[in-house]
This record gives sequence, C-alpha cells and structure tokens, in this order.
Amino acid sequence: MDGLVRAGWLALAAVHVMPAAVLALPGLTRSLYGVEPDGTVGILIVHRGALFLAVMAVALYAAFDGSGRRAASLVVGISVVGFLIVYAAMGAPAGPLRTVALVDAAALVPLALVAWRAWRGRGPTGRA
Repeated sequence: MDGLVRAGWLALAAVHVMPAAVLALPGLTRSLYGVEPDGTVGILIVHRGALFLAVMAVALYAAFDGSGRRAASLVVGISVVGFLIVYAAMGAPAGPLRTVALVDAAALVPLALVAWRAWRGRGPTGRA
C-alpha cells in the first residue's frame, strides 16, 4: 500500500508541474490559460505559478515523508477541488480551462487515495 500511496502523491505533484512551470516560462500562460503573460491578469497567473510550485513541493514532500501527509492532503485538496468548484460555478467554460478541469477531475482519484490513507490510516502519518 505504501508504494501506491507514494505513486498517488507523485501523480498529484505531476498534475501541478505545468501550472508551476508558468513561473519560469511565462509564455505558457497563452497555451494553458489563453492569457497573455504581460498585463495585470498575466502577472497574476505567473504569480499563481509560484503558488503551484508550493503545492507541487508539498506533494513531493508527502511522497517521501509521511509526517506531513494530513496537511499536504489539505493543501492539494484545496487546490484541486477548489478549482473544480470555481470552474463549475462559472458555468464550465470551454477552452483552455476545460483541459485544466479534466486534469483536476482525474486528480481526484489519487487525491482520494492519499487523503483516505492520511486521515484513516493508523497514526498521524497515515501509516499502518
């Protein structure tokens, strides 16, 4: 089970690689979100890349150290589920954000696994 949980955390980290890459490659805002990197919205999206780098780092940490898995499941869960709620509330618009929604929807599977293990497993690390 530990290998499956580690794979789940690594999958969740991978989901956040492209949004985090916007920090280093601002031009990705065009292809990922349909937003030009310069201008107010572009600057916010690039800054958002820094936040996704943090989410990715937390997921990577949780993959190899069980002590923070409960907190990591909250951070990653807020990222994934939060976007899906906002996307649905805005009418599930077509375009680049639909791809983001599909990726986040797929991420619900590993998220459910790692969160269940972190919160229902024995002990604070979620390890049996």
